[in-house]
Amino acid sequence: MKKIDSFKIDHNLLERGVYISRKDYLKEGDVITTFDLRMTKPNKEEVMSTGVIHAIEHLGATFLRNDRSFKDRIIYFGPMGCRTGFYLLIEGNLNPFNIQDLLKEMLKYILEAKEIPGATQKDCGNYSDMDLETAKLYVKSYLDEVVNKLNEENTVYKK
Repeated sequence: MKKIDSFKIDHNLLERGVYISRKDYLKEGDVITTFDLRMTKPNKEEVMSTGVIHAIEHLGATFLRNDRSFKDRIIYFGPMGCRTGFYLLIEGNLNPFNIQDLLKEMLKYILEAKEIPGATQKDCGNYSDMDLETAKLYVKSYLDEVVNKLNEENTVYKK
């Protein structure tokens, strides 16, 4: 089988950042942009625990699907299997700078959270595996060191 594009990125060179993972051009002329929200350095920093990833997923998805400007364009927000970040799929031909303010607001929402939406047995299949306090540590670092400082170094994959 042919190797998919995301496995062609040299993860030894990959830094924390906001990258365009791919763009899908639909027959109707629409574009879906997939963002790679890389919160930790692959194979160099400890990966996020499932509790951290799960807390960020619940809070991030809730924020994004309620955002006034983007809610109707959000297709998906969820974790990477390697637990180093998240994928965010948005309708539109976008770049990281187009979503910088959206990401800042989402990360601030997570930092201010007192509870996690949908963290009950009725609402979630693994509701007890969430770690809000540690999630906030990752989110604060990502906001301060990456999202607030977007530039070519942390928005363009190195080859």
